[in-house]
Amino acid sequence: MRPADPTSVPPGGLRPVHVLTVRAVTSVTPSVRRVTLAGPVAAATSAGPTVSVLVPRVGDPAPRWPQVARDGRIVWPQGSHGVALRSYTARREDPAAGEVDVDFVLHGDGPAATWAAAAAPGAVLGVAGSGPLGHRPAGRLLLAGDETALPAISRILAEAAPGTTGLVLLEVADAAEEQPLPAPPGVELRWLHRGTTPPGASTLLAEAVAARPPPGAEDVFAWVAAESAAVRSVRADLRGRWGLSRAQHHAIGYWRRGRAMAPAP
Repeated sequence: MRPADPTSVPPGGLRPVHVLTVRAVTSVTPSVRRVTLAGPVAAATSAGPTVSVLVPRVGDPAPRWPQVARDGRIVWPQGSHGVALRSYTARREDPAAGEVDVDFVLHGDGPAATWAAAAAPGAVLGVAGSGPLGHRPAGRLLLAGDETALPAISRILAEAAPGTTGLVLLEVADAAEEQPLPAPPGVELRWLHRGTTPPGASTLLAEAVAARPPPGAEDVFAWVAAESAAVRSVRADLRGRWGLSRAQHHAIGYWRRGRAMAPAP
């Protein structure tokens, strides 16, 4: 992660984190809540595509925020502070308006989901830094993920060239959790419904990738993000049967079943 605004850090000193205020909250699907955050132009400009958010306790009007060093390290206050660090992809950034949209998946009882479920206009959230999505342009794409990966996949598709071909595999609970995702004409979107299977317990993504023949082309890139165990299975297939090099794929566990996760490495 890079610091949100390294030029504002005094030489050898620390700078405050950016603090954004909730402007609006929207239910995108039954399990996805979109929070529109407002703040300084510098904060909105630096909050993406992947952003480190600092989540306070619900109802805490004055969190003990950490500070950020020049190299992007987060320096936490001593003692109890009640602030959790999590990594999200901004669904939308509007620097001119000073706005950022972040989609929160409401399964589980981790600090971010709990905060988002209770979020209302006027609540605050910190921003500590940002980073890339880990993708690159290619003539043929394979994108695979669950609900937590939808913001990132939407951004990758938005950046894809019109002539891009490929497949997008999206695991969600059911049809009510599907979201509009504009894509180039040659890219197929396939929704995988896990039904009553708990999030993180499904093997749908791994099975769907295993059913695909290797692309047989050099100009290919695969991007995968979901629950950690599912990602490990898909990554092994991409490296083994597909024969993709490290430069041809990016696979990252966005969360782990039964455990609230900080930003993945």
